[in-house]
Amino acid sequence: MSTEVGTDLPAAPAASTAPAGRRGGGEAAVTEAFAVALPVGRWSTDPAIIDAHRFDRSGWIPPGRPLGVAFAREVADVQSVLRVASARGVPVIVRGAGTGLAGGAAAGAGTVVLDLTGMNRIRELSVADAVAVVEPGVITADLDAAARRAGLSYPPDPASASISTIGGNIATNAGGLRCAKYGVTRESVLGLEVVLADGEVITTGRRTVKGVAGYDLTGLLVGSEGTLGVVVGATVRLRPLPCATVTLAGYFDTVAAAVDGVTALAAAGIVPAIAELLDERTVRAVDAATGSTLATHGAVFLLVQTDGAGATAEADEAEVILAARARAVHRSTDDATAEPLLAARRAALPSLE
Repeated sequence: MSTEVGTDLPAAPAASTAPAGRRGGGEAAVTEAFAVALPVGRWSTDPAIIDAHRFDRSGWIPPGRPLGVAFAREVADVQSVLRVASARGVPVIVRGAGTGLAGGAAAGAGTVVLDLTGMNRIRELSVADAVAVVEPGVITADLDAAARRAGLSYPPDPASASISTIGGNIATNAGGLRCAKYGVTRESVLGLEVVLADGEVITTGRRTVKGVAGYDLTGLLVGSEGTLGVVVGATVRLRPLPCATVTLAGYFDTVAAAVDGVTALAAAGIVPAIAELLDERTVRAVDAATGSTLATHGAVFLLVQTDGAGATAEADEAEVILAARARAVHRSTDDATAEPLLAARRAALPSLE
């Protein structure tokens, strides 16, 4: 899916896409098979619950209604759902937090929704190995907060981090504000636990930084949007907290001037942790929705952040480069003044909506 906002929902796994009942009885028999396969309370055909799980943030609502919603709490629940689905020829729509923009969690007639938000445990957070082992329903920002309490961080930072899930980020290979320096989700996923369409569980990858042997099945699965299997666990890479962070807000008259500034930063060898641009329409939408005053400084907003031991020196050079092209450049070295700037970027999509 992949803009960096709302990138948290996997699409249907590689189960059969035959209409419900084509192999194994009518609708009643199919729904009963799911009810029997799952523990009490983890299967629902309540119309209100189904309607609440029919669509994601894309706004697309497929025709018809799903057969029911399965609420997974354990790996065994996912296995049970996929085994029944494969046997009965029922398409499965895997759902995280519902913030996806590409319709990956939109569910129509004859489908079953597999809700993974109940699998939300951080199984392990190792400072020594700088890794975390998490379930797919863990909220992205919650993982980063837990890592920060241990002196580490989880680099992927989609604008939907406060509401999107790790499983959906993995399924869509979500980007984020910090991908300019730390890469997209794939660069932070070391290993996966995945349930295939027939219910078999496989594990891929490793928990070490170096790993060169064999096929990169982990890399193949990240971004596959559920078409190869359902992610039920992930070993992700954590990074040390940067010792320093500097945030620059550049205000420009045109997008071309802002892009020229970013190009000049790259030419100077500066690798910012964050480099995000909002055009004039988005700036005005953010101001209108949040009460910010970005447009009073310039039509186009460029957010640049440097971090690490060289953060100050890089920011000094970046500020000179941007100031030569911008109407104004504002500098922040503390969270209190930097956070509103980051919040403005995160507010872009909701503001446009």
